[in-house]
Amino acid sequence: MPDDLSAAAIDRAAERIRPVVRRTPLEVSDRLSGAVGYPVLLKREDIQLCRSYKVRGAYNLIASLDAGQRSRGVVCASAGNHGQGLAYACSELRLRGRVFLPTNTPRQKRQRIEALGGKWVELIIAGSTYDEASAAALADCELTGAVYVHAFDDLRTIAGQGTVAIEVAEQSDGTIDTVVVPIGGGGLIAGVAVWLRAHRPGIRIVGVEPAGAASMQAALAGGAPVELAQVDTFVDGAAVRQVGALTFPLVRDLVDEVVTVPEGAVCSEMLDLYQTEGIIAEPAGALASTVARLGIVPVSGPMVCIVSGGNNDVSRYSDIVERSLLYEGLRHYFLVTFSQEPGSLRRFLDDVLTDGQDIIAFEYVKKNNRETGPALVGIELERESDLADLLARMEASPLDVEQIPPGSPLFSFLM
Repeated sequence: MPDDLSAAAIDRAAERIRPVVRRTPLEVSDRLSGAVGYPVLLKREDIQLCRSYKVRGAYNLIASLDAGQRSRGVVCASAGNHGQGLAYACSELRLRGRVFLPTNTPRQKRQRIEALGGKWVELIIAGSTYDEASAAALADCELTGAVYVHAFDDLRTIAGQGTVAIEVAEQSDGTIDTVVVPIGGGGLIAGVAVWLRAHRPGIRIVGVEPAGAASMQAALAGGAPVELAQVDTFVDGAAVRQVGALTFPLVRDLVDEVVTVPEGAVCSEMLDLYQTEGIIAEPAGALASTVARLGIVPVSGPMVCIVSGGNNDVSRYSDIVERSLLYEGLRHYFLVTFSQEPGSLRRFLDDVLTDGQDIIAFEYVKKNNRETGPALVGIELERESDLADLLARMEASPLDVEQIPPGSPLFSFLM
């Protein structure tokens, strides 16, 4: 463990940020409790200031700076939430800041940074990933002398983010069996693990990453932080190519297990959080509760899932619904070659589709000749189990039908 990070440092961070941050509620989810068989409690950092736990670490670091450091200003790289935390801190403490964001940062997060920071903060778009934005931010610090406020790999950031654990321990009634924490660069889970191991050593700590950006699992397998060759940026708040040099040994030594969940399952959980609990979670914010949803971690008592953020752009919901339906096996796409004669589509509807199976997309891709023409057809089912019968009817029909699997390059091109 780094010498300067301890449970006492996290306690001091809690005192420092207490006048500013919200004490977010710990709420029971009846839906997830029924699925798990034990109480599942959601730590609602989605309704924290700036709608994310990130303000805890950013404010703690910036508030720790002396007058000389503050006069040079601060700089950070962010997928969006950390930038909001820095913007809020700059506005509250009256110092200049610059936030470097990757191009995939949702518009909603960009607008919130500008609104929170006002005249004190400048927003700069740099690179297509968090890591590229971080490189640009570090170069800016070299040039200007500004203080770099790391989103996760700074002891002061980790200490601030670890204050979530203090509230969980104070708010929970009885014994907690497991705490599930989302992982991007590792700052939140590192801080939570340091405090819990000192004060609640019997609690099982589980980290969760999106399957398309499992940088902590790669580090654990390799024995050190490694750079992923590819990153799926859909879960933008956790899409980090390489975890921190400080956070990695803390996770390695203090965390019991790190698991991954598919992005499609995260989308299904986001929709259930909204429709059942009324929680607007961003993709990273739904990582922990997706673990409970899937039942991939055995538990023998109450489970706490940290809902880490709620900054989700409403324009993304069509994509979220699409990904969820594909994951659940309820939406499928086909290339169907129709004869160019009256009634061919009607025969497809009558002979292939049954009640509860709807065409949700139909587009001619190309007309090869006067006799035939392929069409992209999207079909939505009521139940995943209906697919086998649908495929059998397609096989029995005279039509040439090719199913497009979600992972194929053709699917990506068409959709």
